Amino acid sequence: MLKHLLPLCLAAGLALPAAATDLDNLSDAERAAFRAEVRAYLLENPEVLMEAIAVLEQRQSQAEVERDGMMVAANMDALFNSAFDVSFGNPDADVVIVEFMDYRCGYCRRAHPEVADLVELDGNIRVIIKEFPILGEQSLLAARFAIATRIALGDEAYMDMHNAMMEMRGDMTEPALLGLAAELGLDGPAILAATDDPLVMQTIEYNHDLAQRMAISGTPSFVFGDQMVRGYVPLDGMQDIVALLRETAN
Repeated sequence: MLKHLLPLCLAAGLALPAAATDLDNLSDAERAAFRAEVRAYLLENPEVLMEAIAVLEQRQSQAEVERDGMMVAANMDALFNSAFDVSFGNPDADVVIVEFMDYRCGYCRRAHPEVADLVELDGNIRVIIKEFPILGEQSLLAARFAIATRIALGDEAYMDMHNAMMEMRGDMTEPALLGLAAELGLDGPAILAATDDPLVMQTIEYNHDLAQRMAISGTPSFVFGDQMVRGYVPLDGMQDIVALLRETAN
């Protein structure tokens, strides 16, 4: 503890004997005096401690950003070029966003219309959907049903099902999902049969493995270009991130 306090004390201008700067060689009396000096100074100047904490938090935040950037760089192909995923928006976009989502996640549902608005308002964004069920059996069933829709009926049907499931109320049971398919004019029995296709669980397992490598444990989680954003972000916040990405790219 004393070793951690020494730089703070020196920065604060505390006068210490030359010998006392080597904390391993302090006598008991010097150690007690040093502790008293530190305590007195911090009690009189608590803002110093707050400033030190702020600097530490800033350094930790910067280190986290750098780690995230390294993880994105190491997993670029799996993030942005996986055949398992469906995307929407501008196929030639200058900004690509990856979203790890769960149909049972309240914040994913909250973000869903705002992500759609971002794509529509901007016109130069593409969003890649990563099916990442983590909230129990109904989440897994919903993800399997969505992926099976793509296998059985194609990407357009998948997007219709995806959007409808993000707005669905009530339990996501097999009868409820079949009813939703009927409402959308989709072939429910064909979708249900496709849920047994090995590609369904391969897609989910692939995304879970990727999330583990990316230190992603919650939804929604986003990758904006080379930046990771964990948790819900409102529309204006996403617009700010996109603007910053474009600014730094120029």
